[in-house]
Amino acid sequence: MTVKQLPVLSQIIEAEQPSSHLGSQQQSQGALRGWKQWYGAIAALESLLHHWQEMQGLILSSPAPVMTHSRLKSVVLTPPSQSRQRSLRLAPVSNSSRHSLQEVRLSENDPLQKEQFCLLFTPKFSLLMVLTVREDGVSCFDFSFDPEVTEKAWLTLRSRLQSHCPQQLSTIEKIRQQFPLTAPHYQLVTEFTRQMLANLPSDSDISSKTETIPETSHSTDVELLQALTHEVRTPLTTIRMLTRLLLKRTDLSDDVIKRLRVIDQECTEQINRMELIFQATELEAKSDQDVHLTPIPLEDLFARSIPDWKKQAQRRNVELDVILPEQLPTVISNPELLRQVLTGLMENFTARLPMGGTIKVQVTTVGHQIKLQLLSQSHNGETEQKTSSQEKSIGQLLTLQPETGNLSLNLNVTKNIFQALGGKLTVRQREEVGEVLTVFLPVNVIDN
Repeated sequence: MTVKQLPVLSQIIEAEQPSSHLGSQQQSQGALRGWKQWYGAIAALESLLHHWQEMQGLILSSPAPVMTHSRLKSVVLTPPSQSRQRSLRLAPVSNSSRHSLQEVRLSENDPLQKEQFCLLFTPKFSLLMVLTVREDGVSCFDFSFDPEVTEKAWLTLRSRLQSHCPQQLSTIEKIRQQFPLTAPHYQLVTEFTRQMLANLPSDSDISSKTETIPETSHSTDVELLQALTHEVRTPLTTIRMLTRLLLKRTDLSDDVIKRLRVIDQECTEQINRMELIFQATELEAKSDQDVHLTPIPLEDLFARSIPDWKKQAQRRNVELDVILPEQLPTVISNPELLRQVLTGLMENFTARLPMGGTIKVQVTTVGHQIKLQLLSQSHNGETEQKTSSQEKSIGQLLTLQPETGNLSLNLNVTKNIFQALGGKLTVRQREEVGEVLTVFLPVNVIDN
């Protein structure tokens, strides 16, 4: 296979997991998106590696080094000409790092020189990040923690090393073999996600780092979150599948079974949370997107949802009191999305209540609408005044509660989801009862 025939790294990611590809989602959306995501990802990776200061690894990048950690063995694949229009060197290489740096020159006709990338192997995870700039100036960023993707990326880079520096390949390959491929822990991917969102640079910062790129004010949140939710769900789905296979065994002790069920529950809740965020970004990306609505028996919906709400409350030592009418009508909505957004709303509300409090959920019929109201009360019987002053916004879609680490959709996005479902969410601050959340859903008049 000639150099021209070898795949570039962006093609490897797109072929393996097309649903997470960011470039295809940002056609004519602005030139700075990919660059902002690239620098945010580099900052997130720096943060992860700083947490494990003694961790060793192998990093391959182009066209310049992106990390200066002395314990990382660095291989830089440089273009034939050093006079590039843009440089991705984020910091000068220190004297202590130069001994671990090897440089490999690419061929003149190698399509890889049109990409900026970082491929990292460590004992805890492997990661591929790629930035490309199309002919129309639009930048596209993508990344993957998938071991299969990073292995294929290594093989295509190995082919270049074999052609251009066969004498160095054996040394590089020995280093590579020190780090067996492994799926990362979901908490690591989640932390990468949070750091990436928190470190997205401004347009002016990007313009100062990259030349001849026009400015744009479009938000990167939607496209980025669609990829990140996929990256989080993938390892969690694998963990849950393996857990459920173990639960089918008959030789496990009760204590092991109990712990496995906790793992299964945690994975399911995280997967559902990521699915809700993904659905929200879909709606935010296409404001005219129709949500399929159908009649839903509320009795069935609450039968599935209330046990999950109670488990969430028990973790916070919060008592949940659900008051339902004797007869529950049928509403018009989307069953899965409605269940997900109600559970997400309940989780967020529960996490904001002090330990030992009480949540009261009251469902009533008001005309042609169902009214679901959430009230909270502290453990001493006094009404708890809810406040969001301690919450932190992450981008335009998410909210982080530092005390609990709970990541959720902000209330504005949640309101948009209920509106797409044919309903409405209101938030009121009342002096005597604190914050009150009220959900209105349309009753199916034909059946009721």
